[in-house]
This record gives sequence, C-alpha cells and structure tokens, in this order.
Amino acid sequence: MSHIEQPRLVIASHNQGKIKEFQEILGKRWLITPQGELGVPEVAETGLTFVENALLKARHACTNTGCASLADDSGLVVPSLGGDPGLHSARYSGKGDQCNNALLLERMAKYSGDQRAAFYITVVVFFLHADDPTPIIAEGRWFGQIATGPRGDGGFGYDPLFIPEGFQRHAAELTAEEKNRVSHRAKAVHSLIKQLQI
Repeated sequence: MSHIEQPRLVIASHNQGKIKEFQEILGKRWLITPQGELGVPEVAETGLTFVENALLKARHACTNTGCASLADDSGLVVPSLGGDPGLHSARYSGKGDQCNNALLLERMAKYSGDQRAAFYITVVVFFLHADDPTPIIAEGRWFGQIATGPRGDGGFGYDPLFIPEGFQRHAAELTAEEKNRVSHRAKAVHSLIKQLQI
C-alpha cells in the first residue's frame, strides 16, 4: 500500500453507525467512502441469509463505482425466538430502533435466565471489482443476553438491550474503543484483514 495515497474502499451501507465503526477500524488502511457519497442507492436485500445479502450489497456497490467495496449484513439472533429478529433486525417493528427494542422486550417478557441468550452476527464481504470471482467473506459473532430494560446512549440498534458476555454494562454503555475491540463487526473485520493479508 502506498504511503502517499490510500486505496479507496466503498462501504455499501447508508447506516451511519456502521459506517462510523468501519471508519474507526479500517480508516488507517483505506480511504473509507460511504456509497451514498458516490450516489449509489441501496439495493434490495432479497437474500435468505446474511451471506447472500452481504454479497448482493458489495457487488452492487462495486458495479456502480468501479472501486473495491465492503458490505456487511448483520443482525441480532435470539434462539428463544426462533432466531428472530435475525435477518429482519433493522426492520423488526418497521418503525426504527426504539420501536424495535420495545418489540423485542415485549416478546422476551416470558423468558428468563439462559432463555435470554442472544448473539449479534456480522458477515462481511469484500469485492476487489464487480466481476471478482473470489470475494472474501468473514464472519463475527458477539455473544451475550437480552436485558430486561435499556441502558446507555451509545451504539445503535439493539445495543441498549444487549449485555455482552464478560460485561456488566450494556453494549450501549461501552466506549467506541471498547466496542471496536470485541464486537461482532470488529471480529468480522479483523478476520477479513487477516485474509486480505494487509
């Protein structure tokens, strides 16, 4: 990699929370550019798995920009709810993060102890170019449990309700530095970096 000019990496997302986390983790290696800054619209997430959706988004960004791209698909999986919110985590209630959290609390009300176990999952896909036949795929999981009420004002998504393993605090109470060391997205991105050998 040139010390003078960083290579551009298009992030195939319009989610400001995700973009900020990718910037903090990858910004030293790449010139991070959200696809929205290049006029790339979101693509329909029609996949049936996190991997399929991430592939769709990364290829779409590459096709529209001609640059290397990175996409992730992520969500919260609660085994007691049959894996919900899962693929539908961002649109669980159809009314944004606060309503998503309220709906999850409502559906978790009858569960206690180990039944409140949950994990975040991120699948990250890197395309060098739109016709790349060997996209790099990496995954990260962050285990914990669902609290009985929200705490903290950091992070996004279900962070106010998620208590990571090994922590007394909720994910929304962690600093960005703490979260970027242990989160599902951090684990996936660091796995990706190893595969890229950069």
